[in-house]
Amino acid sequence: MFNQRRSQPGCLCASALAVFAILALNVQARPANMSALKDKHPNSKEDNEILPPDHLNGLKMEMDGHLNKDFHQEVFLGKEMEEFEEDSEPRRNRKKLIEIFTKVDINKDRSVSAKEMQRWIMEKTEEHFQEAVKENKLSFLAVDPDGDGHVTWDEYRVKFLASKGFNEREVALKIKNHEELKVDEETQEVLESLKDRWFQADNPPADQLLNEEEFLSFLHPEHSRGMLRYMVKEIVRDLDQDGNGKLTLAEFISLPMGTVENQQAQDIDDDWVRERKKEFEEVIDSNHDMIVTMEELEEYMDPMNEYNALNEAKQMIAVADENQNHNLELEEILKYSEYFTGSKLMDYARNVHEEF
Repeated sequence: MFNQRRSQPGCLCASALAVFAILALNVQARPANMSALKDKHPNSKEDNEILPPDHLNGLKMEMDGHLNKDFHQEVFLGKEMEEFEEDSEPRRNRKKLIEIFTKVDINKDRSVSAKEMQRWIMEKTEEHFQEAVKENKLSFLAVDPDGDGHVTWDEYRVKFLASKGFNEREVALKIKNHEELKVDEETQEVLESLKDRWFQADNPPADQLLNEEEFLSFLHPEHSRGMLRYMVKEIVRDLDQDGNGKLTLAEFISLPMGTVENQQAQDIDDDWVRERKKEFEEVIDSNHDMIVTMEELEEYMDPMNEYNALNEAKQMIAVADENQNHNLELEEILKYSEYFTGSKLMDYARNVHEEF
């Protein structure tokens, strides 16, 4: 497995996390002795849907240990996130945001409380879950060619290699005949990590076959408590420098070895460290003993943890709560629209009363 750290800020992980990053970035595997089998470039969305994504919507931390920079928008907007493009018409965006405010404001007092925001966050998170289930049905069909409702590791392995550019028929024939697939070292490491994860998703009694529900856990571990725990172990293993199964602040914020090329790069590193330090101290380390255990990290990453949703609601309110009443009024949400939607609205105060 990999022992080196990657050179970009935030890429703290080796081994399995480097593997997940490889999958997320769709890096082409270059086989050493199977170049004849590689005959196409994977361009279709269907090809990539069979690969476990690094980014999971509605989770605060990515599968490679990075903080999810889009988390606030994901749990506030849900499926409507795509509608708030940077260059969208401001008036249309403002109207859409007002509509969302009225839905969050369940008691219609024109003010959003932490409890109302918590309820909304839980709804949007569930929405992400349902989207994953829907996408999983299509992905499962793609890897279950005989339609028997179960997928073997070999069936998945054929589809995975095909998605990386190998000739599917020839790979399938080699596997059927128990011939060695002499792929390059990088591809082999990806396969080994995926195989480990495959067996983790295989619920007892283990039969080395995945049904549609188990395949969902394979692609989206947030749907399974056992797989969520497995993901946490992978993250801790790759950040835990002293091997004690826990994370110190220094381990959580450590940057790769190397020199910073310019001041801009230094500023990026500094911002990244500050963000992770704040999340470690204020949120993940729940008992504030400056040590994060696997249990604490698991609770932090559990998207359906109601306490976390309430805590997140309070943090989101604090960002825009200018009058310090611990609630959010429409004017405040519109003023801080970029935080909630990623889209900056202009002339919000002039138009708010005529539209609401």
